[in-house]
Amino acid sequence: MRFFLLHALGGNNRILARANMFWDFLSLTPESLHQVTILFSDRRTPKSFRNMNGYGSHTFKWYNEAGDYFWVKYHFKTDQGIQNLTREEAEHMKGIDPDHATRDLHNAIQRGKYPSWTLQVQIMPSEDAKNYRFDIFDVTKVWPHSDYPPMDLGRVVLNRNPENYFAEVEQAAFSPTNLVPGIAASPDKMLQGRLFAYYDAHRYRLGSNYHLLPVNRPKGVEMKNYERDGFMRFDSNGIGTANYYPNSFNGPEPDIQAAEPTFEVSGKAGRQRYTYPNDDFIQPGELYRKAMTEQDRNHLIGNIVSHLRNANKEIQTRQTKLFAKVDAEYGRRVAEGLGLEMEKPKILYAAETTTT
Repeated sequence: MRFFLLHALGGNNRILARANMFWDFLSLTPESLHQVTILFSDRRTPKSFRNMNGYGSHTFKWYNEAGDYFWVKYHFKTDQGIQNLTREEAEHMKGIDPDHATRDLHNAIQRGKYPSWTLQVQIMPSEDAKNYRFDIFDVTKVWPHSDYPPMDLGRVVLNRNPENYFAEVEQAAFSPTNLVPGIAASPDKMLQGRLFAYYDAHRYRLGSNYHLLPVNRPKGVEMKNYERDGFMRFDSNGIGTANYYPNSFNGPEPDIQAAEPTFEVSGKAGRQRYTYPNDDFIQPGELYRKAMTEQDRNHLIGNIVSHLRNANKEIQTRQTKLFAKVDAEYGRRVAEGLGLEMEKPKILYAAETTTT
């Protein structure tokens, strides 16, 4: 009994510590409010993988042979329709079948009901970005559909299940650096960080020659580079050719035709404290007031309160004040659910309307 009580108390302390750290970070980063509002809505618990959308988040660059370029965002819209679980339904499901989403996807493909997603893209002319109302490379923002309507580009269809889960799934190495001519990265800071971090993660997880594994090899072309040796090198290893560039032995040359167009950058580089812009409150406010139904808002408040109540009172208060800056009703209802007394928030931005 003593062991059981100590274990139970320890588990409760871990829950409190996790809630404190989780909400402490979010309450100190107002730019997270849009994502937090989505996370604690019913969107966070899709009924299955087949019934959820996917979003690229990052901004990428498209360019052509003439040197013109555009900024783009990708959206994958489910053709099966969006279906979500409530918090109570999700709690019940994780108790009886925590792998239900994976099982549902596998069984649907096995039955021949291949799930698909329509790929849509938003395209922004490069000149628009210079004077747009917010930083288009800010991953916490969405581009209003009224300004840049999504256009259908194609479909993604899952038409077979993996035959060897380890070889085809666990050894897969996706990276935003794997780009074809015509598509390039943008100045998106999160994307720039991922451009080198994924490669390091793959080398650590799969080894230095992960790109030679069948699931990661390019299709239709031969990979030409100067990488040699290392663990799990199971091909000809360059057949003794030079592993440096330039060389006099007909080694592969960089494809300068694949170079992306240049673009202007300006400003002063320096280390300084990040200041929070007031526009962090606009988009989550529009999401709460216009995109959500009353039932959606009820579920959102219930989900937040059930989790935030595990944090310390000062953290609860700080986070709730941020919700109130998003929308007065939003903050008031969270405060009431937590039993907090809240002062009337200061309005930090002029009212704006967007359609997302």
